[in-house]
This record gives sequence, structure tokens and C-alpha cells, in this order.
Amino acid sequence: MNLYSFLTKHTQLSEKSIANTVQLLNQDCTIPFISRYRKEKTGNLDEVQIGAIVQFKTQFETLEKRKLAILKAIEEQDALTNDLRAKIQQTEDVINLEDIYLPFKKKRKTKAETARKNGLEPLAKIIMAQNHDEIDYAASQYLNEQVKNEDEALEGARHIIAEWLNERISIRNQIRNQLERSAMLTTKVISTKKESEKAQKFRDYFDWSEALKRIPSHRLLAILRAENEGFIRVKIEIDEDYILSKIVARVVKSNNSCTLHIQLAIQDAYKRLLFPSLSNELLKNAKEKADDEAIAVFSKNLKQLLLGAPLGEKRILAIDPGFRTGCKIVCLGAQGELEHNETIYPHAPQNKSTEAIKKISSLCDAYKIEAIAIGNGTASRETERLIKRIHFRNAIAVYVVSEAGASIYSASKIARDEFPNYDVTVRGAVSIGRRLSDPLAELVKIDAKSIGVGQYQHDVDQSKLRTSLDTVVESCVNAVGVNINTASIPLLSYVSGIGPKLAENIVAFRNENGPFLDRKTINKVPRLGGKAFEQGVAFLRIKEAKNPLDDSAVHPESYSVVQQMAKDNKMPISELIGNKTILQQIDLNTYCSPTIGLPTLHDIIQELEKPGLDRREKAKVFTFDQNVRSITDLRDGQLLPGIVNNITNFGCFVDIGIKESGLIHVSNLSDSFVKDVNEHVQLQQQIIVKVLSVDIPRKRIQLALHKK
Repeated sequence: MNLYSFLTKHTQLSEKSIANTVQLLNQDCTIPFISRYRKEKTGNLDEVQIGAIVQFKTQFETLEKRKLAILKAIEEQDALTNDLRAKIQQTEDVINLEDIYLPFKKKRKTKAETARKNGLEPLAKIIMAQNHDEIDYAASQYLNEQVKNEDEALEGARHIIAEWLNERISIRNQIRNQLERSAMLTTKVISTKKESEKAQKFRDYFDWSEALKRIPSHRLLAILRAENEGFIRVKIEIDEDYILSKIVARVVKSNNSCTLHIQLAIQDAYKRLLFPSLSNELLKNAKEKADDEAIAVFSKNLKQLLLGAPLGEKRILAIDPGFRTGCKIVCLGAQGELEHNETIYPHAPQNKSTEAIKKISSLCDAYKIEAIAIGNGTASRETERLIKRIHFRNAIAVYVVSEAGASIYSASKIARDEFPNYDVTVRGAVSIGRRLSDPLAELVKIDAKSIGVGQYQHDVDQSKLRTSLDTVVESCVNAVGVNINTASIPLLSYVSGIGPKLAENIVAFRNENGPFLDRKTINKVPRLGGKAFEQGVAFLRIKEAKNPLDDSAVHPESYSVVQQMAKDNKMPISELIGNKTILQQIDLNTYCSPTIGLPTLHDIIQELEKPGLDRREKAKVFTFDQNVRSITDLRDGQLLPGIVNNITNFGCFVDIGIKESGLIHVSNLSDSFVKDVNEHVQLQQQIIVKVLSVDIPRKRIQLALHKK
């Protein structure tokens, strides 16, 4: 099977689309660029479909690389036949491939290998032939210095038979199928750890049993974490007698003196080789599946968070609240630049609330503040109440902003480079303010794992997680577009075709030569070649450029088409842009060419109608219930405003304005079956919830989505 037939089988896409997409990928084109600007070549594939091609292309290449290694290893043993070569080359699955290779795999010293060295393989073959009535006599013919008696000879022969059975693909697949259908995962608490405080969060799994195929991903990851932390033991259990009877029926063909030894070899093969290997394989596959589901949830949440509503270019006063250490205040300009910082102490133990109110009021006047951002950590609610006591001269909206990951950013090299003369508290407050202005631009500076919108992100395959999250960030950044004259290095590094080094070069060029005036100037950035320019230029915006298309998603390679449209309608491009009446009357067929087809032309028209349109909603003010300040204020049946702050496969968590978030279990999201939590709620969505129960000792709050 070649690459294209493999991809066609796994993606169900046309071979032409696949072939053209692979060609573009091999030319170092990025997914955002291909999906947006090469629709004619791909057959209008979207990012998800192109991502699937990338995934299975990598899988195919890994499989082919492994085949070559196996072929070479078998060839070195002078055991590679034409039939075996063909069998290996036709294999499409890694597990099947490894099963084929198993008999040829170099093994450490085994019982079977020792038996072979002792000359017992011919005896094993006699037993497996199952046509000898005096097997004890046959065994006596193989005694030597290492094999003292018939029992030792027969035991050694059984070890060889057990290895043969372990290497038989039909038997391995039979056990695999049975494990997949009916394996049970069971857990037992380790008695010495049972009463520890850390173990209590896993107490639901102290004595647990469930069909492995039915365990949801979040529960499996929780169980495996409990095992890794040493609180429980995990076992895979199955009906052993049933499986053994099936193997016996497959292997035993007669009833003579060989039969007992074959049955003993089957039991040995199963308990010592087959079950340990295949049950571990099963659990590994289940873990990989759980990882994939958890990563998908994390990626979906991250996308929603990154595309969260920005307030836009406003002058913001940001507060990182605290009690003993005070509240750190920063004043930011409309572009996010730090203009002022200081600390106030409105809360216990200092309780200087009057001075704090005066200070905030004067700063808002002095720096023409348009909005206030308050971090949602310690002392957040108290600080919010303080702010709402202030009578500002002008209307100032107050927002509570998630602090997740702000401390990671404030101690990072990125933050030190941005603010070398300020400490971590100032940097953290700046991050809070900038998140309100533009969540995407600020959150890309933080390791996505630290943002806290996933489930068991530290337990899943870290390489897969990093790849998936990077893909999400890249997709979001390019979907929104980047102002090249204000973007930070981390934000620019996610632009299609740019990367960290070129991002540094862009900022250095900008600092040395001033703002970019047009897209052509981007070509002058050191080491930014033609390929990088092609891939990234349309995602880079230049505000107030001489050519209005430089502040749009229209690629420079299509400027001539827009110019022709303007010329045909006897107006400059600036008048064509936004003129829906004219744009909708244009006959796009007249502008088709060998390189530009209707899909691209439709995109161009859509972009010209609203050039540079930010697809994100605008930030909205939200107020928690002022009578709820801690978990002890909650009562069953209460209706409360809340903000969805995390989504998992089993439900969503909601910030109701106190330290503990409440859980809306999937069963409480709707009266009907919930297949996908995201169909009912979105991250950062403002909702009304009903309190179902409160467990104060365990700090757990059960909520239901209130249907208005």
C-alpha cells in the first residue's frame, strides 16, 4: 500500500485532494496557509481535514520506517523469504507488524532459549506433532549433562512450546479480541496509604471494578494517576478458563501422552507470556485512547479561551489582588504599554480602604482609564466590592479576569525581557490587564498546559499534547490575524511560516526602522525569505497602510485581481472595500484563472465586505451574586450567575465567585442525553446555575444548568 491509498482509506478524502495537499506539505506549507489560500488545489479542504492528512501521513511514515528496520533485522538473520517480505510490506497496522516480527526478535535469556541450547527443540516438535504414545520414552533420548531426567526434558520442551504459542498470531489475536470484549479493570487500595489526606481524592477508586471498554477517559486517567501516586493497585481481569479452553480447542488435535504436556504449555504460555503482554498492550491502548480524548477536550477548550472576547484597545487599570501583600496596580495604555504601577493595602491586616479608594480614583483620572481588570484569585471578590464603592467621574466598566498561568508568565524569560526593571508582581498585573484587552495576544506567551482548561493534562502523552496545543494556537492566531506593528515575539512566532527566530528578527527590524508601512517592507526583514513571506504575509496586518488591502486577509498574490475588480467598476480600491452592493454584483467567473478559482474569489469578496474583521465577540461585564462570598453561603436550590471556566468530558466547572468552582455533571446539563458538553455550554460563557448540593468538608459543589 502506498501513501496515497493509505491516506484515502483513513481520511475518506479524494486521492486528488490528498495528493495535492501532500505536495504542499512537502513544500513546507503550513495548515493555515493551505486551508485559506490553496483551496483550488486541495478541493476546499478545511484545517481539520488537512490536519487529519498530516496525522495519518506521519503514521504511515512511522510504519514504513519500522518496516524497513524489521526487514533489515530479519535479513541479517538470513531468515527473510519473499513471502515474509511481502507479508511485512502489506501490513498496515503496527500491532500486526510487531506480531510478525516477534519470532525473529532478539530476546534476552529465556527459559525457551535455555531449553534449545540443551538440545530440547526436537522433543518439543515431537510433542507438538501429537502422534507419539510414549512421550516419556522419547524424552529419555534427550538427557545430557544439563538435562538430568525425563521431567526436566519435558519441562524444557514445554518452555519451547510456550514460546511458539506466544508467537502464534492467531492465538494472540484471539486473546486480544476477548480482552477487548470482556476485560475488567479492578482496583484495590494500598492499606498503608488508605487514610492519607492525599489519597482521599481517589477514595472512589479504593475498591473499583468496571469493564475496561466502558470506562470513560477521565475515569481511567484518574485511576492510573492514583496508581502512579501509589494509592491503589490496578489489575486487568478476564475469564481465564474460557480463554484457555479456546486455545486448547485451537491447538490440541489428539488425545495421547502428548496432550497433557501441550495443555501445560498452553497454561504456561498464557500466564507467563501471553496474558501479561496482551493485557499491558490493552491497557496501553486504552491509555492512548484516553489521552487522545483528554487532549481533544483540552484543545477545544484552549481554542475557545484564545478566541475569547477582547475588550480592544482601551486604557486599562489592572489589579492583581491580595490580602497581606496588598493589591498590585498597573495602568496600561491603549496598546498595553505599562505607564504606572504601585501597591495599595485595602484589605486585612492593613485595612487602608479609604486611601485605596482615593488612589484608584486619582489614577483613573490621571491616566484616562476606560476599564478596570481584576484578577480572580485571592481577595478578588473583596477588591471587586471595593472598586464598586468608588464614584468615578466617567463610566468605567469593571471586569474580573482569570489569573490562570499569570504567575507562570510573570516569572518567564518572556516577561523578564518585556519588563526587565520590574518584579514578578508588576508583570503579573500587566498580564491580567492585557488579557482583558486581547486574550489571544497575551495567552500565547504562556505554556498552554498552565492555563488550566483541560483534564489530567500532566498525565497524558506530553509530545502529543504539545503538538495538538501548538496546532490550536497557530490556528487561532492566524484566524484572527496579527498587527505586525504591535505584536509581541511570542504572538508573531505562531504566524504561518514565521516561527520564533523570524519573529525576533521582525521585532528587531521594527525597533530599528520604525513601524512597517506596507507589506512589501516585510521582505526586508533579515532571513525572511520568499517561502516565509508567502506563508505568513496575509496573516500580518498593517493598520492605516497606504494600500488598504495590507490591513486585510487578502493575499498579495491576489491584489491584482482586486485591482482589476476596482478598475472594472471605475472606482479606487478604497471605495470598493465595504461596498456590499457593488461587491455582490460582481461576476466572479470573469476573474477565474489557472491559479485563482471560485473558492478563493468568494473568500476575497467576503473579506472586502468587512476587511480585517475580528471574528471574536466583544467583552461583556459580569457580576457575581454579592451575597455569596464563600462555600458556607451556598444553599440547595439557590440560583446564581456563573462563568464556565473549564469543560471536561464529564461536565463543566463554573466559577460562581468563590474560591471553589462548582461542577455541572453531564447529567445536569440537559433533560436529554448529552453527547458533547460543548453543544450546551462554551468556555467563558455567562450562565445561571442552580445549587444541587454542597459538600463543605470535601469542598465540592454540585450544580445544574438553569433553563431560563
